[in-house]
Amino acid sequence: MDLPYYHGPLNKKDCETLLLRDGVDGNFLLRDSESVPGALCLCVSFKNLVYTYRIFKKKHGCYEMQTVEDAPKQIFPSLKELISEYEKPNQGLVVHLLKPIMKMSMCLGWRRARIKLNEIYENSDNDYVTVLP
Repeated sequence: MDLPYYHGPLNKKDCETLLLRDGVDGNFLLRDSESVPGALCLCVSFKNLVYTYRIFKKKHGCYEMQTVEDAPKQIFPSLKELISEYEKPNQGLVVHLLKPIMKMSMCLGWRRARIKLNEIYENSDNDYVTVLP
């Protein structure tokens, strides 16, 4: 999935940390559902809480947001169009989507990991490091 705000298998606790860290209502991201295989979660911050909405992929690659029983169902041809719709006020979410929380790039992640490794080993007097089995 090529959406920069899709975080994959991000757990609920880490999701809440990302969304609530700057205290802004309308922060949002997409992640994989931990409890419903194949479903996505649209997570949105509002008043220091995170609200989660499930999204299901339908036949032919369309997407549908889970709604209460009596609410009309909307089908979207793509996740981008679903997000675009909910960026508008008064579409049924607790708050409209304002600020996407982007996923850290893999390159940045590797760079940080490498820096940490360099910090560990740069002051070593040995040429070899013992590796545990």
